Amino acid sequence: QVQLVESGGGLVQAGDSLRLSCVATGRDFSRYAMAWWRQAPGKEREFVAAVSWSGDVADYVASVKGRFTISRDNPKNTAYLQMNSLKPEDTAVYYCALGSGSYSTRSSYQYKYWGQGTQVTVSS
Repeated sequence: QVQLVESGGGLVQAGDSLRLSCVATGRDFSRYAMAWWRQAPGKEREFVAAVSWSGDVADYVASVKGRFTISRDNPKNTAYLQMNSLKPEDTAVYYCALGSGSYSTRSSYQYKYWGQGTQVTVSS
């Protein structure tokens, strides 16, 4: 059974940084793309970033480009989201997801496995 467990969320002030981690078990993590999504209260789930199986190719939503960095450590079965210069509008529950293919995609239908989420709250 595949499990994804996120950690690293918290309450920070605008301009601060956080690093989210996502540990995967139960599947050959290194063969599949990984992504981070987020959902703010009253809003739909939003794509944030994705990385290919090798870590060489990354994709970001425009609102986080230049501030967030997605990465992965395949031997550790772990994906990361480094978030710098956080803004109040980044407040959301952040979810990691394991893709069904090797390359990143913004389609939620291509991510079969999801974590339980970690709360990120940015105060102004």
